[in-house]
Amino acid sequence: MSFEWRYVVRPDGSFWRTPNVDGALDSVTDEQLQGMWPLVDQHRGDREPVSCSRCGREVVLHWRAPAPGVMLELCEHCDSGRPAAADLIRWKRDPARRAVDLPLLFAMWETETMEAMGWVFHPPQA
Repeated sequence: MSFEWRYVVRPDGSFWRTPNVDGALDSVTDEQLQGMWPLVDQHRGDREPVSCSRCGREVVLHWRAPAPGVMLELCEHCDSGRPAAADLIRWKRDPARRAVDLPLLFAMWETETMEAMGWVFHPPQA
C-alpha cells in the first residue's frame, strides 16, 4: 500500500491536505476535490486568528502535527530564522511563489518544527 498527501491550495494561500492512499485521488482534479469536502471551507471565516504561543502575534499557519496532541505554529516573527520555516513563510506570503512545490516545503517545515520540539522523524521502511 502506498501513501502520500494530496494538497488543495486556495487563492489566498491557505491550504489543506488529505490522504491519497494507493493513488485513489490521482484522477481527481483540485476543483473536484474541493467539492468533495465542502465542510473544510464552510467555517473557515468563523475562526478567530490564532496567536503565537511564544510571542503573542498572529501565526501564519497553525497545524495539527502527526504526533498526538501536538500543534505546530508558523510565526513570521519567531520562525523566520529557520530555513524551512522561512521558505514556507515566503511561499504563503507571495502568490508568485505558489508554483513552488508545496508538499516538499510543508514536509520540510513540519519535520524541522517537530525536530525543534524534540520529535524525530523516521521515514517508512520500504
